Amino acid sequence: MKFSKLLLCFVFFLSLMSSTLLKAQTTSLADQIVQKTYTSDLSELKKIKKIRALVNYSRTNFFFSDNGTPKGLQVDLLRQYEKLLNKGIKKESDKIHIQYIPTTFDRMIPDLLEGKGDIICNFMTITPSRAAKINFMSGKSLNVQERVVSHKSDTDIHSLEDLAGKELYVLRGSSYVEHLKELNKSFKEKNISPIKIVEADSNLTTEDIFELINSGIVKYTVADDFQAKIWAEVLTDIKIIDSFVIEANTHVGWGLRKDNPQLQKSLNQFLKKVKKGSYLGNMLFKRYYENTKWLKNPNIKKERDKFLRFIALFNKYGEQYGFDALALAAQGYQESHLNHKKKGHRGAVGIMQLLPSTAADKNVAIPDISKPENNIHAAAKYLAFLRDRYFSDENITEKNKMAFSLAAYNAGPAKVRKMRALAKKMGLDPDVWYANVEVAAAKLVGRETVHYVRSIFKYYIAYTLVKEQRSLVKKI
Repeated sequence: MKFSKLLLCFVFFLSLMSSTLLKAQTTSLADQIVQKTYTSDLSELKKIKKIRALVNYSRTNFFFSDNGTPKGLQVDLLRQYEKLLNKGIKKESDKIHIQYIPTTFDRMIPDLLEGKGDIICNFMTITPSRAAKINFMSGKSLNVQERVVSHKSDTDIHSLEDLAGKELYVLRGSSYVEHLKELNKSFKEKNISPIKIVEADSNLTTEDIFELINSGIVKYTVADDFQAKIWAEVLTDIKIIDSFVIEANTHVGWGLRKDNPQLQKSLNQFLKKVKKGSYLGNMLFKRYYENTKWLKNPNIKKERDKFLRFIALFNKYGEQYGFDALALAAQGYQESHLNHKKKGHRGAVGIMQLLPSTAADKNVAIPDISKPENNIHAAAKYLAFLRDRYFSDENITEKNKMAFSLAAYNAGPAKVRKMRALAKKMGLDPDVWYANVEVAAAKLVGRETVHYVRSIFKYYIAYTLVKEQRSLVKKI
């Protein structure tokens, strides 16, 4: 398998890392208090001994181990940069530490400019509009190509013109959106039907979109070739269309503010330390993809039949308790794949994997949850109790109320209270789950609850796309 110069250049460090480096301790996230926004250059950052790295949550770039330790490709690179910054400094109290600031991809540039972070640590494509706002670490030495990615069964796309009228589901705020809009301008001049550009929810990554394509829910997306090649090894039902490119020889790199020349110089020196060389192709897979359960397709006939069997109940109790029916269905799919016969090892039963003791509690009081309707009713009522009792503050949006309620359903309301308190201590927003309280959750209880909420969100997106694009049901 051939990898682009970009991937070789950036991940070569990974093949050289010893087990000691992989076990290196970082400053506890709980100790990384986010201060007021500032736009200081490296000399000032060295005085406060902290550089803030804006990172985007994903299973390759930035995620948390079960004990809440940051991991991922960007983390490994940042540790190397931290090592370079601290070369010759022996006293621990004098060393500079990297602080990880999770954010969504479309917020990276705004957050950088607002002084919420010092470096955008993501392989971000350098476009004229972005280069007008920020500087990039890589110069133009790291190049990639943007290609269309489809399900392997697709036989419709062979050329750019074949994209006419097709719907492409792409990362929100990405260069792919910009380049597809430019392509549509050329289509208009040729009287060709435009591409339908759909920007994904800001909490979805390109990896998530690949999963949706792999499952057959989404037909097409656009991605950097190196990223698509990695995921095509893991998600075997996606394919890269290599007969044409959306954008050729684009360049990527880390981003910095234009008024931070010292930091720019330091990072460019770091780049020179990264040498090209031999690279064991499957190492990255083994490190970041082993033992991963991928998104299944809730649209295949067997799963669709189960969905159609229970959707009336999700509608009924979603309306009664103020929930989106598809969100309840997504939770049911995460809990049991809508299999009412499933029994959990701790005694949870049914579609929603609810404990009989929870259903019997005075705040729920729904009998006989061995029946599907009672099971779904009890779960919706319990979820509503969690929302109304613990997350009813007007500062919490409906989307975050749902996320907090799901987290409490999984980990318990007391744990979520601790998560929010820890998030506040860390300088994160205790009223926002994604890229905020979920960071504290990973530190406090590990990946389970973070994965639980994110998986339900992806299933919800999947059901929504199925509803909109494939008319799964006539009326929901």
